[in-house]
Amino acid sequence: MSPLTETLLATLKIRVCSSTSDTYTTTEVFTGGELATLPESSTTDVRTAYERASRAQREWAARPLGERLAVFHRFHTLLLRERETVADLLQAETGKARRDAFEELSEPALVTSYYLRKAANLLRPRKRAGLLPGAITVRELRQPKGVVGIISPWNYPFALAFGDLIPALIAGNAVVLKPDSQTALSPLFGADLLYRAGLPADLLQVVLGDGPTIGGAVVDTCDYIGFTGSSRTGALIAARAGERLVGCSLELGGKNPMIVLDDADIASAARSAVRGCFANSGQLCLSLERIYVPDAIFDRFASAFVAEVGRVRQATGYGYGADVGSLTSQRALKTVSEHVDDARAKGATVLAGGRPRPDLGPYFYEPTVLTDVTPDMLCYAAETFGPVVSLYPYRDEDEAVALANETDFGLNASVYGRDLPRAQRVAARLRAGTVNVNDGYASAFGSTDAPMGGMGASGLGRRHGAEGLLRYTEVQIVAAQRFDLLNPPRWVPYGAYSRFMAASLRVMKALRLR
Repeated sequence: MSPLTETLLATLKIRVCSSTSDTYTTTEVFTGGELATLPESSTTDVRTAYERASRAQREWAARPLGERLAVFHRFHTLLLRERETVADLLQAETGKARRDAFEELSEPALVTSYYLRKAANLLRPRKRAGLLPGAITVRELRQPKGVVGIISPWNYPFALAFGDLIPALIAGNAVVLKPDSQTALSPLFGADLLYRAGLPADLLQVVLGDGPTIGGAVVDTCDYIGFTGSSRTGALIAARAGERLVGCSLELGGKNPMIVLDDADIASAARSAVRGCFANSGQLCLSLERIYVPDAIFDRFASAFVAEVGRVRQATGYGYGADVGSLTSQRALKTVSEHVDDARAKGATVLAGGRPRPDLGPYFYEPTVLTDVTPDMLCYAAETFGPVVSLYPYRDEDEAVALANETDFGLNASVYGRDLPRAQRVAARLRAGTVNVNDGYASAFGSTDAPMGGMGASGLGRRHGAEGLLRYTEVQIVAAQRFDLLNPPRWVPYGAYSRFMAASLRVMKALRLR
C-alpha cells in the first residue's frame, strides 16, 4: 500500500512552480500502479522561477552567514525527525530497498552537518600577498554565483538533489531544482522541510516536466548548473552552458572496476563486493560492474562471491527485510535484460541470477554474475546501471591495472588486499576520481571532507569537501594601494625607476617576499 496520503500530496504540490493546468502521473514502482498526479511546469514557469529566486537571492546573500546556517541546523533536525516519511517516499517512487533509502537520506544529513562546521572558514575573506608588501593589501572574497540550476536524477533523487543544493544555498545562492519527473516526491518533501526550517520564500524553486524541455530551460537560464546523469546528456549540458560562458559541475556515468589482489581475504572481499555491486539494485553511478581476480584464486573467489549473492534477500515492501529492491522503470529493466541476454547469446556464463522476477514486482531483476564476457558483448564496456557484474581473470598486477583503466569512464574503483600500503599503491594507479580500498564505494562517498567526482567521461568538478561549496562561488579580489609605488614620480627617469624596481624584485625574491 502506498504511504502517500492526500494531505501530504497536496502539501507537496504547492512547492511546484507551475502556472499551467497540465499534469502527469508517476508510478508506484513496487506495484506498477499510479502513485501521484503532479503539476507540470512550462518553459515560462522556469523563467518565472528564476526571476523569483533571483529577487530572493539578493536578500539572502546579504544576510550574515550565521543566519543562513541557522536554517540548516533546523533542517538537519527536521530531516532526521522525518526520516521515515522520506524513506517511504523514496521507496514508493524508486522501488529501492529500505536500507538503500536510509543510506540515501543520510547523505544530505552528512553534507549539512559538514558544511555547518566548515562553511564559516571556507567562505571567510582571506588575505593574499600584495605586489608590494606594506604598500598594497589584497583580500580574496567569495561571492555567490546567483541562481544555481540543479538537475537531479531518478536513482538517488533526494541525496543527489540536496547534497548539491544545500551547499549552494549556504554559499548565498538561490536554487532552481529540476528533479526527474518520476522521482519528484522526495525532493518536494525536502523542499518543504527547508521552508519549514525557515528558508526565505522563493529561494528554492522546483520545476517539473520533460527533461530536454524543462531541464534545457534551466540550463539556458540559470547562472551555474549542477547535473547528475548520463555522460551523453552531460556533454550536451556542458556545451549549452559553455555557449553562455556559465560554469557547470557534472557527475556522470561509470563502468567501475574492482581489483582483487592475490593476498586479499577472499571471504571478506566476496561479502563486501555484494554491497558494492548490488546496492540500489546496481542503479548507482559508483556501482562495481567489473571484478578482476588473479588466475590462481579466480575459482575460489567466484565460488565465494556466488554463495554470497545467493544469500541476498530480494523483496518488495516498506520494511527493512530486503537487501535488494526493484529497478525503477521498464526502461531500466529493458536495458538490463538486453545486456544479460546479449551476453548469454554470445557465450557468456551466468553464474547467478540472469532473469527478471515479475513474481516480486514489474521491474525486479535478480542480482546477476557473469563470466566469459568478451568485448563484443554489450555489457563489456557500456554501463549497464543495474544488478549485473562480470568477473575476469588476470595474470599479474600490471595487467589488472591496465584492464581496470581500459574505459572512457573514471568515476569509482575498488582494490581489495591485506597489504594496505600495496593496495593503496595499486589504487593510486587507477584512473578514477575515487578509489576505495577494501570497500565498494561508501568509504569515499561518505567521507564528506574529501572531494568526490569523476575523470574522463565521468564528469567535471567535485561535490563534497571544500570544492563542493566553493564551486558555487565566484572569487573576487579587492586590492588596496596605501601609497603609489607603481608609477615613478615625474622627476624620476623611467630608466632609473626600472633599475630600482629590478633591484627590488631581486631583494624580495631573496627574502622570499615575492
